[in-house]
Amino acid sequence: MEDTNKKTQVRRIFDSISLRYDFLNHFLSAGVDFYWRKKAIQFSGMSPKTKLLDIACGTGDFAITAKKFGVEKIIGADLSFNMLSLFNKKADWINGKIVETVAEHLPFKDESFTNITVAFGVRNFYNIPQAFSSFHRILSFKGKVTVLEFRLPKNIPVRNFYLFYFNKVLPFIGRIVSKDNEAYTYLPESVGEFDKKVDLIKVFREAGFSNVEKHSLTFGIVQVVIAQK
Repeated sequence: MEDTNKKTQVRRIFDSISLRYDFLNHFLSAGVDFYWRKKAIQFSGMSPKTKLLDIACGTGDFAITAKKFGVEKIIGADLSFNMLSLFNKKADWINGKIVETVAEHLPFKDESFTNITVAFGVRNFYNIPQAFSSFHRILSFKGKVTVLEFRLPKNIPVRNFYLFYFNKVLPFIGRIVSKDNEAYTYLPESVGEFDKKVDLIKVFREAGFSNVEKHSLTFGIVQVVIAQK
């Protein structure tokens, strides 16, 4: 069953903050987000032969990182038109294009891609099992999904600092810069809810993926999950 309320909320939020999105990402993470994307691409083992679909692509930073690793065939997909517009302006794509769509209903033929990437977007899906099944359908044999996502760290001091930053500092700065009162309240709430309710490895396996691995980055505040068809 589709959660149309969440889909509408997510689209509105990201359309609203699109112009400030890159600045806030880099500022609020102190630039570490560049490192996270680079490591995720390295873990996935992409090459010039890769056919990549970047889902919940936002303004395209994950796809741009992949291109630096030699990937040329890239499609960016997102439900926010404003995000896609900025994505298109930031990069001169070779054999690439953008598509306005949701992860649960991808308009691509079976086995169309060797790789799929999702950076900080899975928690915004309205039906994660359905989205992962959709990923499985459009991936070629041995194809991989690479998910980069926040998580609550297990180390207590790190966890306490993380919760303070996410629940107090990030919403305050986000509201001032983005001028959107909901957007940077939604972010910490969505991270907390996602971490409690979703086991990415389990959902991937239930969607038919045969091999799933997880890596932790930066004191465990970020996870990279790679699932192979």
